[in-house]
Amino acid sequence: MTALDTPLFIPPVDEVLIADREEEVATTHLLHSPPRKRRRNLLEGAEAIKPPQRQASEIVHDEDYYLSDGSCIILVENTLFNVHRTTLSKDSSSFSSMFSLPQGDKPAEGQSDDNPVVLVGDTVSQFRNFLWALYALPHELLQVHSNLANLTRLIDIASISNKYSFKSLETWALDVIVDTVTRRSSPSPQFPLAGLCHGPASPAQTYTHPAQLTNYEQIIALVRLAQMCQHERLLNTMVESLRKHMSSSPQNAYIAMTLADELDLRVLRGAAYLEVMQKAVVVVRRPGPGPVEGEIDANGRLVVSATQQMRLLSGYYRLTMAWEQLRTVPPNFDHAPSCGVNWHQSGCMQSWQEFWREKTKSETVLALGLADVLGRLRAVLKEFDKWGSATYMHHDCRMLARRAINDKLKAAQDALPDLFSDVD
Repeated sequence: MTALDTPLFIPPVDEVLIADREEEVATTHLLHSPPRKRRRNLLEGAEAIKPPQRQASEIVHDEDYYLSDGSCIILVENTLFNVHRTTLSKDSSSFSSMFSLPQGDKPAEGQSDDNPVVLVGDTVSQFRNFLWALYALPHELLQVHSNLANLTRLIDIASISNKYSFKSLETWALDVIVDTVTRRSSPSPQFPLAGLCHGPASPAQTYTHPAQLTNYEQIIALVRLAQMCQHERLLNTMVESLRKHMSSSPQNAYIAMTLADELDLRVLRGAAYLEVMQKAVVVVRRPGPGPVEGEIDANGRLVVSATQQMRLLSGYYRLTMAWEQLRTVPPNFDHAPSCGVNWHQSGCMQSWQEFWREKTKSETVLALGLADVLGRLRAVLKEFDKWGSATYMHHDCRMLARRAINDKLKAAQDALPDLFSDVD
């Protein structure tokens, strides 16, 4: 097997075949044993939050939203908020339903600091940002559009609004987020996902594009938020941004790949796995200290999970098999009606088959990886456009043949997510 035949994402032979028995046992144990506790990587969510028992001395009043005329006291982490029930009851929210429940003989929650309504799973900053939106004046709401730094506040507002069913406020916050990250400007700014290597700036032009977000945690939060709120416009915007910029570094591709797995984003999974397969050498994280998933180890390899490595391997195999089928059988098409009138269909088909056999074995195609089905089909399409006038192929049939190549290319793109799936 030549170097060209070896998948890039598989470590060199001397790092795999010469491994001792102890390493094989460790790998087998990793694949078949229950998950162990490990260092959290950048994409892991917060652990389940259980409200700890706090001493009264640890609890404080919020400086901004413990209102002197408030009618509902709420405890978030170690901070008490005192706000108005009428405000919390707006928009047919979950608070409105909660306040309408009968209390029985027990004293109603939220009437005193000693018996507050306890909210679990929220942070003080998240709830404070949410309350800001409930109490903000119109000119303050307009100002939130003007600064990308307000994204964190907007994400908190949308997230808490979704949790407690403030649908109008949730929709407003999501729409402002979309407007913020798709501003029109010229020239296009760089869009760093992980703050790593960036390509050269594209030519100056004015068009809708994602603004320059400050860090990849924010991008991850936006994708998760869009999926949770089922906001198609924001989700499509962020997925397209990830697709465009995941080629800038292996870590960016890993982020896209892992988010696609976590949120079952079919539109992103195939492209992300293909990017990792073509651009990175991967290795499964071993138990013990060392780089976590998504990081680059000392040998320049991207650390992934065992499941992701198996999906990459199965995707590589399925893609190579798909190319073998494509290479041996030219795409079929129905001859144009005019071909049968003044042309010999057998000669037309023979010309097409000879072209396909020759170009699928051309140096341009063979220079690409065995599993680069999309790249090879694009290369064949370019050769077809340079083919010129074929003596034995009708002009109308040439157009149909070109469409058949494009159809195969689109079908291969659509099938990518299924190719990088778990082995049955």
